[in-house]
Amino acid sequence: QVQLVESGGGLAQPGESLTLSCTASGTIFTVFAMGWYRQAPGKERELVVIASMTTAGTPNYADSVKGRFTISRDYAKKTVTLQMDSLEADDTAVYYCNANVRETATSPRSNYYWGRGTQVTVSS
Repeated sequence: QVQLVESGGGLAQPGESLTLSCTASGTIFTVFAMGWYRQAPGKERELVVIASMTTAGTPNYADSVKGRFTISRDYAKKTVTLQMDSLEADDTAVYYCNANVRETATSPRSNYYWGRGTQVTVSS
């Protein structure tokens, strides 16, 4: 099994910054990608950013966070960190870490895993 442990989040005022981190652990042969989704009250879960963990390719950001959020990757530690700057009230949501993982060398396919989620609240 694979576990995703999230940290960070909390309360911020508009314009302030917060940082989220997520580390994958457990039975892992390859982590193909990691990223973040978010779900606001009454809304569907949406992509925030997804990044390859096997190449240094450009992460894929949602238009709503481009230029404000930055994801960094530590391939060896299987960790991603999301730096969230210039936060807005619309960024308020539960943020979920997501990873695409192949558990063993003989696994027939990769699987997607989710973290438990961490609350981000932006309010004055």
